[in-house]
Amino acid sequence: MTKPTGSAASAADEGYIRFVLTDAAASVEIPEWSITSEALGLDAPVPFKVWKKTLHGGKQEGSTLIGIEAGELSVLVVPTRGMGLYKAYWRGVEFGWQSPVDEIVHPSFVDMTGRGGLGWLDGFNELMVRCGYEWTGHPYRDGERLFTLHGRAANTPASVVAVEIERRAPYRIRLCGLLKEKTFACVNFEIATELTVNPGEGALHIHDRLTNKSDAAMPYQIIYHTNFGRPLLGEGARIAAPVKGIVPLNQPAGKNAGTWQTYAGPISGLDEDLFGLELGGDANRRTLVALIGADGGKGAVVRYRLDQLPFFTLWKNTHSYEQGYVTGLEPASNYPHPRKLEEEHGRLQKIAGGATQDFELAIQFLADKAAVTGIEAEIDELTSAR
Repeated sequence: MTKPTGSAASAADEGYIRFVLTDAAASVEIPEWSITSEALGLDAPVPFKVWKKTLHGGKQEGSTLIGIEAGELSVLVVPTRGMGLYKAYWRGVEFGWQSPVDEIVHPSFVDMTGRGGLGWLDGFNELMVRCGYEWTGHPYRDGERLFTLHGRAANTPASVVAVEIERRAPYRIRLCGLLKEKTFACVNFEIATELTVNPGEGALHIHDRLTNKSDAAMPYQIIYHTNFGRPLLGEGARIAAPVKGIVPLNQPAGKNAGTWQTYAGPISGLDEDLFGLELGGDANRRTLVALIGADGGKGAVVRYRLDQLPFFTLWKNTHSYEQGYVTGLEPASNYPHPRKLEEEHGRLQKIAGGATQDFELAIQFLADKAAVTGIEAEIDELTSAR
């Protein structure tokens, strides 16, 4: 895994060109930047462009946005919000959701302690947001300490941001980030993030590496909170996965367990449902979950490894459009309960001092019935192999 650690010089000997756009240690911050395959002199069969800009006005003042445009795929990433994935577009279909939070909010405008620890919601509007890494889940107090909703990663600006472009086919584009979650006498984590786009492919590949820089074992939690709304989500949309078991994680889900797999249209004031899904995988512990649109002609797939992310939460939040009509497909190291409860049930993971832990997942976009049919066949195969 390439670590975003250094120099702005290109690395020809390693077969790629590297551009450093942010480096806190070197006081580097490039506010506006772009590059194309043509400008690099690459004979790429799928032309591409990568760009960065700094946003201004309102609560997005100072936020940075990086775009990757490769053929029919476009991706937007927010380095100032934990390298979160804001939106993606594949073959004319938008993947993401329409949050009432309609700006890319800079973390300086998010009070995590607000609303009794729910302040994280003031900036929540991403297609994929990292929850963690010291803690995740619902807010709670442990003595005098308030554990706020879903941890600090989503509101941690990246200390290093770099773009790497391969010099030879398939001309992969890697967006690398470095997040630092450090508090004196509490936690000393660094997270190297890597998002890869293969030009011409309708998928994103994510590889994160958590390093415990302290000399003592520390608990960690991570939820890859991956969210979809219109046009994919709607009445008649459904979940497809190699499910071995289902556990309602809140009271509304217990009442609605019989319809966990399908979606209704928007209902004003409806409470959220949380389901824990136990999933089967292949011989390499790889699995997938798909959200399929009502027309069967579009969908999205989250692929990940059960040995790295052993738990999965399905979040169904089918409020009105104005409140935020959205569902979450969430591979994780734990369920989204308060950290103390997860520890009591043996689901709190630990990482040794000086150790690393990798997390690999992919988000695949489906824009036609043939692609949906192929995914359903893959899920059927995994299900029958159990």
